[in-house]
Amino acid sequence: MYGENVRPNSQAPSALPAPGSALPAPGTLLVDTSRADRVGEFRGVAGPYWSLRPVGGGAEWEVEPRHVRPAVLIEQLRARTARLNARSRGEVL
Repeated sequence: MYGENVRPNSQAPSALPAPGSALPAPGTLLVDTSRADRVGEFRGVAGPYWSLRPVGGGAEWEVEPRHVRPAVLIEQLRARTARLNARSRGEVL
């Protein structure tokens, strides 16, 4: 199996908990499908909405839970790499 990708990122992300059940842990990376697949960290619940925050810091935004899905591995890597690059440029602490 040398040279084969035994764990491709093309698999469907795992489903989020049903409404009314357990919420994602704070800091979990999620994708907001209503905002061009923007990746953010789950911060908590604000009424009927979930609060997400950009991975590199910045203003939180609210999204309906039906527009959120877990970030797949490549999306997580992309978001964390962007934050580290910003940090190396001195834009983020």
